[in-house]
Amino acid sequence: MLSRTAENLFWLSRYVERAENMARLMEMGYRMALMPAAASGNRSEWESVLSASGCAAGYDPDAPLRQEEVANFLIFNRDNHSSIINCFEYARANARAMRTAITAEMWEALNNALMELRRPSMHNLAKNELPEFIDWVKKQGALFRGATDSTILRNDGYDFIRLGTFIERADNTARLLDVKYYVLLPETSMVGDGVDNYQWTTVLRAASSLRAFHWVYRDDYSPHRIAHFLILNPFSPRSLAHCSEQITQHLERLARHYGQRHSVHRQAVEMYSLLTQSDMDEIFSGGLHEFLTDFQGRNRILSLAIADAYHFGGQ
Repeated sequence: MLSRTAENLFWLSRYVERAENMARLMEMGYRMALMPAAASGNRSEWESVLSASGCAAGYDPDAPLRQEEVANFLIFNRDNHSSIINCFEYARANARAMRTAITAEMWEALNNALMELRRPSMHNLAKNELPEFIDWVKKQGALFRGATDSTILRNDGYDFIRLGTFIERADNTARLLDVKYYVLLPETSMVGDGVDNYQWTTVLRAASSLRAFHWVYRDDYSPHRIAHFLILNPFSPRSLAHCSEQITQHLERLARHYGQRHSVHRQAVEMYSLLTQSDMDEIFSGGLHEFLTDFQGRNRILSLAIADAYHFGGQ
């Protein structure tokens, strides 16, 4: 496969996943903001969403940190590289650049999502019914993944698509967990109380993991269990461990396909081993935020190593 095609497929899937993940971050902020003002942490929920999204530097410092302004910035702002509308624009641009490498169903899912998102009515929906808009974005991601999984060949192109998906998903799960950190910082007196526990369950809801969590841990909605489910549980589809396992497997498939291994294969195994050998008690004692920050750094380095190994760049 041409390196340009591999790059397009990798980033196509990353941008679709990023759009959905941005919606999940907003869902978390929205749910946490429903708590009474007296029960909130040291920082505003929407400031926390901005901090965790990695987009805070581009936000107008004079703009209020309210739902309407922050949501508009994360959804429709063209100067925000990771805004939802830009993610869909970039995803379709990558798809258009190599139409023959994807199926008609994949193209239609992307194109229809962008055309609908460009309608003026979507601005009103995001402003007046944010939860409904968030559900719409998550549905578009599911439609694209469904079209991909049910129509594309399981060749090297599929591996690059999946690598992009799981690199981006791992980063987002870490960001979702970090929203929880930013909301309470530095109100340590609130850790373990009712507000704290409610906020932890919002992490599960934003990750679409509430029902799956209940199947595994029943009614034990403790921070320790929730963090374990989203970090170390290999059966949780959005956990760091599962994403890392999938990245390792798809890199192994590429190694077999091309008959060549690179340093990125070793790096992926090391990151997966770090997670399989970690313990939640150690993670909490060492600092959850510090662990997540370290993981995000390793994940970024791994993404760059994938691009270097297969001769494509960043976007």
